[in-house]
Amino acid sequence: MSTGFELVAEARAELGKAAVRRLRKNNKVPAVVYGAGSEPVSITLAQDKLQHSLENEAFFSHILSIDIDGKKEKAVLKDLQRHPSKPVIMHADFLRVMMDEEIRLHVPLHFLGEDVAPGVKAGGVVTHHMVDVEVACLPGALPEFISVDISGLEIGDSLHLTDIQLPEGVVLPVLAQGEDHDHQVVSVQANRVTVEDEEGADEAAEGEEASAEGGESDGE
Repeated sequence: MSTGFELVAEARAELGKAAVRRLRKNNKVPAVVYGAGSEPVSITLAQDKLQHSLENEAFFSHILSIDIDGKKEKAVLKDLQRHPSKPVIMHADFLRVMMDEEIRLHVPLHFLGEDVAPGVKAGGVVTHHMVDVEVACLPGALPEFISVDISGLEIGDSLHLTDIQLPEGVVLPVLAQGEDHDHQVVSVQANRVTVEDEEGADEAAEGEEASAEGGESDGE
């Protein structure tokens, strides 16, 4: 997997709430890089450039290159804190990676074949029970996303975690916890509106038949 994202950061010595507030007023994002047996480093990123990177889905599941005052670190985005009401990043956590050490990270699911699935053509509705999954692998095997083919699903069918085709070298840690953790990923269910319409039509037809039978009895 290629490193397609690079961030330029500055190490910061001033910590604490007052220092963080000053950073945010200057359109900066406080962040930290930690892990891989090294000491954590507090850094500062440009708010606008980080926001721009976050617009790309792949940023969340990529090995990033962070240039900290000229020294480059390989890392993945581990946590992100957003302002509850403003489009502002409050803080970011980056986990260092070693290319020979396994990492765990959530990657998005891309669902394929929805438009040709027999269940959808028959009026069914696709329900996505998951939008991402946690994977474990070496950094070089980290996928940007995992494809889930639902082109063969009929109404009432579903796919679980064990049905997902994983890239070589990638596993789902949750499955090691037992069969009870083989969670449903996607399903195709009957359209409730269609079902209700059909039930209503059946009831109306039964009512008409009953009325007709009653009319015949009166005539006799």
